[in-house]
Amino acid sequence: MRALVTGGGGFLGRAIVEALVSERHAVTVVGRQAYPEIVALGARCLQLDVSRADLTAAFRGHDVVIHSAAKAGVWGDRAEYLQTNVEGTRNVVAACRGAGVPRLVYTSSPSVVFDGHDHESVTERPYPDRYEAAYPETKAAAERQVLAANDDSLATVTLRPHLIYGPRDPHLLPRLFARARAGRLAIVGAGTNRVSVTYVDNAAAAHVQAALHLEPGCAFSGRAFFVNDPVPVQLWPWLNALLERVGLPPVTRRVPASLARAAGAAAEGLWWLMRLGGEPPMTRFVAAQLASSHWYDVTPAREAFGYAPPVGPEDAVARTAEYWSSRV
Repeated sequence: MRALVTGGGGFLGRAIVEALVSERHAVTVVGRQAYPEIVALGARCLQLDVSRADLTAAFRGHDVVIHSAAKAGVWGDRAEYLQTNVEGTRNVVAACRGAGVPRLVYTSSPSVVFDGHDHESVTERPYPDRYEAAYPETKAAAERQVLAANDDSLATVTLRPHLIYGPRDPHLLPRLFARARAGRLAIVGAGTNRVSVTYVDNAAAAHVQAALHLEPGCAFSGRAFFVNDPVPVQLWPWLNALLERVGLPPVTRRVPASLARAAGAAAEGLWWLMRLGGEPPMTRFVAAQLASSHWYDVTPAREAFGYAPPVGPEDAVARTAEYWSSRV
């Protein structure tokens, strides 16, 4: 299989590239930067901005495009989210059509259906009427584009990995570890909420498995799937166990969910009014995520394209702790 991965130098993107290369597929990576470590794996790298460049020539000759490039995070300029996530995805779809690529796998997020309420053993949910952050709003818009593009010449599917973690994570774990070290983490709400997490290699495997089985007219084209690790965890005990394994203190302080949400609203207002840099210490979206249960059933993905996570939960945590214990 000749696969092209957008955002292949990122956390998930690199894991997807490694999984493809390990199975001896030919891989091209498109990203804004040069990635010598990706070239060293045996992949070809093209330095292009997916939201602005004409990608048709780069896409030509490939069997599948895996579109994982995105602007992540819970705070930032909405225009940048729109440019990267929405316009970038529109550009990718157009290039797939122009280059005759028959398959498109899109990295989405469960946040596209998050409505602030508990999600338990969910296989599907409608999009909410409104969003409290630009990231889920623009990822939802991009996901709709990809699903709407599915037809007899271009098969599309969107995957929704939840809370991706593991070695080399530049997003979730470094922030959690830094806040734990500074004593700035608190259990939000009752502390009994369960969530789905996704070890990075399992998220990558889902993309490769979907790419291999996807084809125009197949039963699962034009659909969205949750692809997290199969068994949910109780968020705060799971996080405290990980903190202990990397030598950091556990989270014991508690904050009512209503207070965290009020603090998030106040912080957002202050950051917007004062045009402050970086992210607020709390937002309404993060408060809701930390206090609620959100775990998802991967049975549809298993039945549709054989989703089978290669790394079990104990090994995933052990590998993560081994990598981070010398880096926190």
